[in-house]
Amino acid sequence: MTAGILDPTISSINSRSRPGGPVATTQAAAAPRVGSLRGKRMGLLENTKRNAAALLDALGTVLTETDHVDLVRMTKQEFAMPLAEDVVDGLIRDCDVVVIGVGDCGSCSAAAVADGIALEERGVPVAVLCTEAFEVTSRAMAGLKGRPDFPVLLMPHPIANLTDGDLAERGQALASRVRGHFLGPAA
Repeated sequence: MTAGILDPTISSINSRSRPGGPVATTQAAAAPRVGSLRGKRMGLLENTKRNAAALLDALGTVLTETDHVDLVRMTKQEFAMPLAEDVVDGLIRDCDVVVIGVGDCGSCSAAAVADGIALEERGVPVAVLCTEAFEVTSRAMAGLKGRPDFPVLLMPHPIANLTDGDLAERGQALASRVRGHFLGPAA
């Protein structure tokens, strides 16, 4: 019996040396941006990571005050798994835009990006929040999902040890970036 060996250095970015040649990729669709956040239903999809809900609440508080969004809070119970189709359907039905967070480990960052791309393909603008420590993981998943340019809103790592005051400051700092993401051109 023989076993194949996977070469972890081969990627679709450097495909000239790939035994089978270049890997065909397609550009996944980006959702259109919104003209204004005023009155929009903003989904806050937290992934049960420590301080994820608190950070999204801090962000939501700011955007409720400044942009008059209506918040729709949801929890993803298994942070490393793709969203269940019924959850995707619920987000599409109940939200005009969605913020996903917080990607602060490899598997949850990759899953957050995959979920964001899946929602964008269905027409819902998404802002994915990840920490800088997992930028490479996030970008790798975006490439695998056909959106190598998928924007991920990066912030300092870690999140889990932040105090309530730190989380409020982080939410305040993220608000303008999230607003700009939703109002700006689609990636």
